[in-house]
Amino acid sequence: METTKIALFKGKEIRKTIHNDEWWFVINDVIEALTDSRDPAQYFKRLKQRDEELSKLTDQGAVQFVPPLTLDFITAGGKQKMYCWNTEGIFRLIQSIPSPKAEPFKRWLAKVGYERVQEIENPELATQRTRMLYKLKGYSDDWIEKRMRGIAIREELTDEWQNRGAQEKRDYEILTAEISKATFGVTPSEYKDLKGLQRENLRDHMDDFELIFTMLGERSTTEIHRNEDSQGTAKLRKDAHAGGKIAGNARKELEKKLGRTVVSPKNYLPKSKSVRRLKNDQ
Repeated sequence: METTKIALFKGKEIRKTIHNDEWWFVINDVIEALTDSRDPAQYFKRLKQRDEELSKLTDQGAVQFVPPLTLDFITAGGKQKMYCWNTEGIFRLIQSIPSPKAEPFKRWLAKVGYERVQEIENPELATQRTRMLYKLKGYSDDWIEKRMRGIAIREELTDEWQNRGAQEKRDYEILTAEISKATFGVTPSEYKDLKGLQRENLRDHMDDFELIFTMLGERSTTEIHRNEDSQGTAKLRKDAHAGGKIAGNARKELEKKLGRTVVSPKNYLPKSKSVRRLKNDQ
């Protein structure tokens, strides 16, 4: 799997790599793109001298804020170590850069922050924005309705898990895999491999039937939890298998009628062949 790629900003190359399942960007590349500095390393050093909080974050991080790391990159001259930061860190870095080129990013960050505050005050706005984003990506209204309903069913299920003793992310992954295996015969990671996905959201690449059976498995599991007042991860896992099996049996019956499998390597929307770009259209 390719983990290192080039992003573009106004024609400037910004190297990035996958580390711990998220993108990390070369700090010097970002600074050079935003400032035209001929010595980005020295620029970064002076920047930290002016911004004490930035210096603290780069040296030791903060609560849920990871400091920069030195990561390996393959270059024309062989493997080299590059000083990198994740997306959150890069956004923090941009806030400290006093450059006209950085201003559009700063305004965008301010706008995003304002929108999130609005969504906290009125959660319906978050739903509206999600619908709009799916629409812009080319999804049909019919598919969006199913996807939004699936999100609601998923949230209802995870609330039950949290209230019934499954509070760790790992527990959620195990329970989700249990439902998926019973519903489709594959775990979510195996399903992503089947569809040729990497970091993309699996459910965003499911067709109508795949979404429907996913909802049936999760909604059945929620109802079993409530009906049996299940407590503890062992019982929740047993319920997850039972709920997934209900959806799996329905899937198999449909497949007999259709003469084909519902579990498909196809994606609902074709994957873009273009290179994703970090860009500014302002």
